[in-house]
Order: sequence, then structure tokens, then C-alpha cells
Amino acid sequence: MRGQSLPTVSVIGLGYIGLPTAAIIARAGMRVFGMDVTPHVVDTINRGEIHIEEVDLDGLVQGVVARGLLTASLEVHPADVFVIAVPTPFHKDGRHTPDVTYVLEAAKNVAKVLKAGDTVILESTSPVGTTEQLRDAIAAARPDLKMPGLTDGTPDVSIAYCPERVLPGRILEELTNNDRSIGGITPRCARKALAFYKRFVRGTCVTTDARSAEMTKLVENAFRDVNIAFANELSMVCDRLGMDVWEVIRLANRHPRVNILTPGPGVGGHCIAVDPWFIVSAAPEQTPLIRTARGVNDGKIHHVIARAAALVEANPGAKVACLGLAFKANIDDFRESPARLVAATLARRYGTRIHIVEPYAAELPREFEGTGAVLTDIDSALEDCGVMIVLVDHDVFRSVPLAEREDKAVYDTRGIWPDQPQAPVAPVEELRRAG
Repeated sequence: MRGQSLPTVSVIGLGYIGLPTAAIIARAGMRVFGMDVTPHVVDTINRGEIHIEEVDLDGLVQGVVARGLLTASLEVHPADVFVIAVPTPFHKDGRHTPDVTYVLEAAKNVAKVLKAGDTVILESTSPVGTTEQLRDAIAAARPDLKMPGLTDGTPDVSIAYCPERVLPGRILEELTNNDRSIGGITPRCARKALAFYKRFVRGTCVTTDARSAEMTKLVENAFRDVNIAFANELSMVCDRLGMDVWEVIRLANRHPRVNILTPGPGVGGHCIAVDPWFIVSAAPEQTPLIRTARGVNDGKIHHVIARAAALVEANPGAKVACLGLAFKANIDDFRESPARLVAATLARRYGTRIHIVEPYAAELPREFEGTGAVLTDIDSALEDCGVMIVLVDHDVFRSVPLAEREDKAVYDTRGIWPDQPQAPVAPVEELRRAG
């Protein structure tokens, strides 16, 4: 970046975070080259269309593509700034071990086109130390370039970490307005990344070191997970005691220093259900609370399956509507979704009795193949199904008046129908048998 000229930007990974980020940067007037490994994604974006569901993203992408500010390809394009937004899943070892393979592969691809003066920024949610691993991977591929933290002189490139903190359904707004924590390998790296983000972020940008920024992202989601676990555990206690958890929470939250979150069928999404394990993996002996919270939230899924199964068994022959597959309301993201797991488990048990209502899906995920379950709409479900299991609080479900559902046997895991008489909770022994 020289003077006040706008930098060119290469965004690696055009998924739920990468594509909105690329579009926001392009909207600020910078020339953006997007890279993804999936040909369908690349072709879709180059037509000015989108492959994910997000409010107002379609119009923004169409506009910046039409203006020539955003193009996509299967290769990393040379640029002044590289933003890496690739997945960081678990290893398939059953121990929730973080897998940063995609990050390191992106680093090697960036290294091929990197030049002196460039800035590389990792945005992927990552275990502490990943930014340094990225730096080391680039250093190994490009010994001709001096790397920050590995040279006594002025480094040739800057490397930093800056995680997103956005809510699906509000990503464009929050990418622009939320505060950002920018962690550099060195303070100079942080300042270089800060200058870039200030071009399109209105929120406060705070600089720190890379490890602190990495940990901050994990802590934010672990905090949410622990607090949701309290709400979910409370809901299971209230089930055991035959009480209305929503009423208990409503009354408790009238205390000026109490703010209990909303329980649900578990915790989903690629962040809150995943990121706490990155902390546990790094310090297993020091994280009993975080580990327990993960266990509570995963356990709530099995509690919901057991209670839903008991309700289905109590209404033999009735068709059953499972409302929602997404991990949260009004989005098409099914990653780590407890609703999806609950619905698929019921479909495997009860086959053609199960009707799935998911307005953000054109077809059922593959785990429903061979079960006999069908995808339907809310109006058909209200006409055909005698049992309703609310798993996601989509607005279209909230809008159903009592008159259209008062004759149904209902299990509402989201509390969206407070006027609905809930089906009685089966005794604990029966829930265990059903589960």
C-alpha cells in the first residue's frame, strides 16, 4: 500500500464469511479478487449471484461484480492485501482436535504470489498460535522474503489476525459496524492491518498481538456457550419438575443483575458449538467448566430427541411436523445444527410420519435419504400433521396464530408460542426409553 491509493485485495475462501467480506471491501472501492476451490461457487459469483442465504448480500454482490470490483477464480490472484477466510474444522479423531490444514494450504498458495510490501490477514477462527504457523508456512515457501518475528531488520511483509464477530442474518451490517480486534505478529503488522480495516469498518478497531486476538475470538464464543448451557440445563430441570421454563426465566430476568439466555434444542453453528473445543484442546486440565458446558449443550439435543419421541409415541398414527433444520432463525446455515440432528433421528425412527418444514431448504440433507420423510411447507404441515415439534424460531413459524395450532400436540423447544398449551412431559423413565 503506497500513499492514499486503494490497495488491491485477494480474499481466499468465499463462504459464509469470505463472500460477504469480499463484497464489503469491494463496495468501499477496492479491487477484490476472490478465490475458492469450488467451481460452482466461482461461476455463481462471476454471474453476480450468490450461493448462500444472507440478507441484502445478493444485491451487493450483483452490484460490485457489475462494476468490475469483484471477480472470483480457482487460483489466488496477486494483490496488496490477502484475507484468508477458510474453514477450521476438527480432525476426524473423535477428540475435537482443531484442524488448521486449510489455513496452512491457503498460506502456501498465497506465498506463490506474495511480494515485498504485502499484508496477509487471517480471519478464520483458529487455535492460539495459528497465525504464527501461517507465518512459518509462508517463510518456508518464500525464504527470499523477511518475515515478521523472524528477522532483526524490517520485515518484507506484514502478517496479522483479525477475526470476524458477526450474526448470520446481519452479517453485512455487523462486518461494517462491529468493533474489530486486530492482532499483529508485531506491532508494525497490526498497524498495517489497521490501516486496511479502517477503509471499510466503522466500528472501533483495536490493535493487539496475534495470540491475544486469536484467544479473544475463542473466548467470546465460549462465553456464549457456557451461558446457553445454563439456560439449557435449567430447561431440563424444569421438564423434570413439570414447570414452564419460559415463565421461570421471564421472572428471574426481572432481577436487575440477572440475564438468563434463551434455551433451545442444543447449540449449533460453526462458531459456538465448535470454538470452545479449541480452548479445551489447548489447556484440557484448566477447562472443566468449558468442557462441561459443551457436554450440557450436546446433552440437551438427546433430551429433546427423547421428549419428542415420547410425544410421537403418545400420538400413534399422527403425522409429525418438525419445524426447522437451520442452527438459528431466518438463515439457510445448517452447520452443526441440533435441529437437523433431532429431525434426522426422528425420521430414521418414524419414517413417512415425519414431515420437515424448512423454508430455507430446497431439498432435504442427505441423511434423510431412505427415511421416507418429506419436505413440506408450513401450511401443508398445519393441515396434515397432528404433532408439531418446534426446533427453529423462523419468523414464518412465529407468525402462526393459536387458532391454527390449538388442536395440535406441540413440543416447542424455542418458546415461540407462549400461548400454546404444551404436551405434557413424559415421566423420566419413559423419556429414557424413548431416547
